[in-house]
Amino acid sequence: MKRRLAIFVGLLAMATVAPPRVWAQAPDGPMVPQPGIPIQKGPAPIKIRTVLVNTPVTVRNEKGDMVHDLEESDFRITDNGALQKITHFNLGGDPISLVVVVETSSRIAPILPQIRKSGILISQTVTGPTGEGAVVGFDDRVSTLLEFTSSPDAMEKVMSGLPEGTGGTKLFDAMSRAVELLSGRPEVSETELGHRRVMLVIAEAHDSGSEEKLGEVLRRAQLANITIYAVGISTTKADLKRKPEYTGPSPITPAGTSGMPPPPGTVQTPTTDTQGGIGQGGSLLGLAVWAVTHAKDQVTAHQLEIAAAATGGLHVSTWKDRTIEKVIDEMGGELHSQYTLTYAPSGVNTDGYHEISVTVAKEKERGLKVRARPGYYLGAPES
Repeated sequence: MKRRLAIFVGLLAMATVAPPRVWAQAPDGPMVPQPGIPIQKGPAPIKIRTVLVNTPVTVRNEKGDMVHDLEESDFRITDNGALQKITHFNLGGDPISLVVVVETSSRIAPILPQIRKSGILISQTVTGPTGEGAVVGFDDRVSTLLEFTSSPDAMEKVMSGLPEGTGGTKLFDAMSRAVELLSGRPEVSETELGHRRVMLVIAEAHDSGSEEKLGEVLRRAQLANITIYAVGISTTKADLKRKPEYTGPSPITPAGTSGMPPPPGTVQTPTTDTQGGIGQGGSLLGLAVWAVTHAKDQVTAHQLEIAAAATGGLHVSTWKDRTIEKVIDEMGGELHSQYTLTYAPSGVNTDGYHEISVTVAKEKERGLKVRARPGYYLGAPES
């Protein structure tokens, strides 16, 4: 009797510690709350904003030649005045993700044959053997003509077959499409070698009908670490091909007016755009900052120069003796001779415009000209 009692007590103990799933199976599907019992909500998600800034830096000597012998320790970079720690440093070695934004409107029809020849040059001198490229065309519509590819043949085929479009020029919408495409590509980070993001615009500085504003496009381009290079073509040059009797270029805006507000701290005059170096890094940087900080306002002149200055790139007009091929070749050479500095901003986690300053060591700065992106705009985090 005692032996049977012991066995019974042992079985009862085993049943007590057995997993609950042995006795009851959880119902399929979601749990239905019982009436009168409050539902407990999980903790609200915590949103953390992280920013990683890639800054291509071009350094030239007094003769205009690229300087290639600087080390990481020779550079000093600040963000809103706060000294930053460089987490990635390279000289021309990071591969490139490129989007070519090309105008195909009937306005530049006489120049299209030159543009169609540039595909192989873009693949050879800009993207290079390790890069990738895509093409966005625009007239009164914006079309992705080529998705990202590392094939030089594909780039040449698309560029050589560019169609002549209508008279519309949705330049800003096309640039916005390029920002969207580039934002999805892997980029250089603190721990991984990615791609530098570059936009190459081959167009005249004219927009009509775009939904996007240039300032808004530039804000997104800055946050996505996109550098904009622009090959400026001109309807004046196209007119010259059609009309040899043409006597001179027409002004960008009516005489005595300016298409943009003056740089901060200056008085607007008819010569504001030429005094201080429009196109030479003077007041142009002020206009670039204005365009980004006043993103909702319309930019009506020097659009491509401003876009290049705002992102640390370069705008070169094909007027005079500069051909499209020559300009693209020069830009490709610069891209593969730049220093890339990367940092995660510290001590400056504030909304608004962040000014970037890049300088070189005092003992090496004599006669050197340093060009880098002037800054970026950080909006308030989304709720």
